[in-house]
Amino acid sequence: MASIWTRKDVKKMARATARHILVKTETEALNLKEQIENGADFGELAKKHSSCPSSRDGGNLGSFGPGQMVPEFDQVVFSAPVGVVQGPVKTQFGMHLVEVTSRQD
Repeated sequence: MASIWTRKDVKKMARATARHILVKTETEALNLKEQIENGADFGELAKKHSSCPSSRDGGNLGSFGPGQMVPEFDQVVFSAPVGVVQGPVKTQFGMHLVEVTSRQD
């Protein structure tokens, strides 16, 4: 069966870039969020505290489309304002602080 999508359609689909900090507890996530709100650097905190391999790059997850991340994460990334730290967001992996760094809807 032929695809109903053309290359032009695919380019128009939503894409986002985001970074995150993954920790085990809500308390830890809230503590880190407070530090960020008080001027701490998100990327530096990700390097020190995040359990995700992306921590090496300040929590950067690169570019992705809807459905490429777990649903709870997708919901935040494709609805939250760009540049505003969100969370904690609970997923099967733990608690995340999420910052959308860019988005094309």
